[in-house]
Amino acid sequence: MHIETLKVFCHPGGLQSFSPAAERNFITQSAVSQQIRTLEEKFKRRLLERVRGRREVRLTSAGEVFYRESKNVLASYDQLQESLRGLVGKIGGTVKVATVYSVGLHELAPKVREFMSKFPAARIDLEYSRTTKVLRDVLNGQVELGVLAFPEPRRGLTIVQMPSDRLVLICRPDHKFAKKAQIKSKDLGGEDFVHFERDTPTRKATDKILKANNVEVKKVAEFDNIETIKRGVEVGFGIAIVPLPSVTDEERNGQLVVIKLAEKEWVRPVGVIYRSDRNISLAAKKFVQLLESK
Repeated sequence: MHIETLKVFCHPGGLQSFSPAAERNFITQSAVSQQIRTLEEKFKRRLLERVRGRREVRLTSAGEVFYRESKNVLASYDQLQESLRGLVGKIGGTVKVATVYSVGLHELAPKVREFMSKFPAARIDLEYSRTTKVLRDVLNGQVELGVLAFPEPRRGLTIVQMPSDRLVLICRPDHKFAKKAQIKSKDLGGEDFVHFERDTPTRKATDKILKANNVEVKKVAEFDNIETIKRGVEVGFGIAIVPLPSVTDEERNGQLVVIKLAEKEWVRPVGVIYRSDRNISLAAKKFVQLLESK
């Protein structure tokens, strides 16, 4: 039994389809099926079963055990490769990173380019998703690193703080606030607002600060990503509070006006998370070091 066979098994097991496994391992779907059958014959257990009426597969009880332990074997194999690379000081391999859109699009992209230029033998595999999924994927071992806003301490996770972002107010150039260089929270009362959705950390922090200042605003719209919020402000839905790095282009182009919020609380912490019970790869360590520097 080869390591590559375990990799093939872990793809359909994790993704419920033979197609992604074939694509990721550059083999045909029939080859995937044959390798799965070989494993089942070797261990005399049915590992996968088809979902009735659908073109999907799912793990049997034996398959769940095999999948879990195969992931451990693959993780140990990756660690072996990293340890051998470390002996000669070579930084290589792929670092799987999950992040939220507002951080990944505007803050990680230049860091990824810098990392790749420093370590051309290494690769960053960047995935974008919601905060809850980033956290879940790190805990499940689907990705090695997660990058989040407002990372919260949690058992089993290590958090490395990155430089924090200022939260700022954005509005259209023709808005009544557009000429202000700075604004206080109390001046936002009654204004039409374009918000992040309620379950996002930045929204929770915004609501908390506004409440602490006895400020009520009018919710006009809620969106799950930073780009849609900016477009909502541009077309006149209202004003919004967003991280400063996410609006530098719009400010430079004159699409939006960026106004400083007076209170010191308007800060968005950002951090890298990874499982405390696992040794992250040498490449991942170098990427984390790069992210925590200014």
